[in-house]
Amino acid sequence: MRILLAEDDSVLADGLTRSLRQSGYATDCVNNGEEADSALSTQDFDLLILDLGLPRLSGLEVLRRLRARNSRLPVLILTAADSVEQRVKGLDLGADDYMAKPFALSELEARVRALTRRGAGGGPTVIKHGPLTYDQVGRIAYIHDQMLDLSARELGLLEVLLQRTGRLVSKEQLVDHLCEWGEEVSNNAIEVYVHRLRKKIEIDGVRIATVRGLGYCLEKFFIPAIPTPPATPANLVTPLPPVESEQK
Repeated sequence: MRILLAEDDSVLADGLTRSLRQSGYATDCVNNGEEADSALSTQDFDLLILDLGLPRLSGLEVLRRLRARNSRLPVLILTAADSVEQRVKGLDLGADDYMAKPFALSELEARVRALTRRGAGGGPTVIKHGPLTYDQVGRIAYIHDQMLDLSARELGLLEVLLQRTGRLVSKEQLVDHLCEWGEEVSNNAIEVYVHRLRKKIEIDGVRIATVRGLGYCLEKFFIPAIPTPPATPANLVTPLPPVESEQK
């Protein structure tokens, strides 16, 4: 999951960015409306956390432009506690939720989980792939009900591959989903993350295939058919001879 945080309060922005990244979200942060609008126009995100009191371009204008592009990106707006009118305008312009400052970090994280789940189409929150289970809300993965010890990058990589099972995911797409905006990440780094993830999940038919020069694909999981046992004398039935009618 990739989040854009538009917040001009540097202390709040730093705290939210650190918290979201520790929770496994690739989080980009901008401090004015023009940068937010530019990022939203050129990059793909799963959620926008938008402060309405941004300099250079107001949060409401950023939201208006976003919806004018027919984007359905979930938006969580942040406002001052007494700005009821702005909250109403934000919701009318298409925001999905709002929080008044100050707020509890745990509540914000819960709302983020809810909005990213809704943005994914309201689909299942738990993805199963053979013996592998991934909880998108709790961001926890299991193999045969044993919890896996995965880093934030490994979780992000697994999530992207699971959401595109059977389809090619390019290295460029992985960089977009795993890394913050503007961060330089080499192809070698992506290969290292894939290698580490393989060692932890490739069990009992789960397999990440390499499409050389293009990217990776989590192969579809097929349950092997149970072969029919060959006929043996023990399960062969000998037909009974026909019954002859009795002559009177």
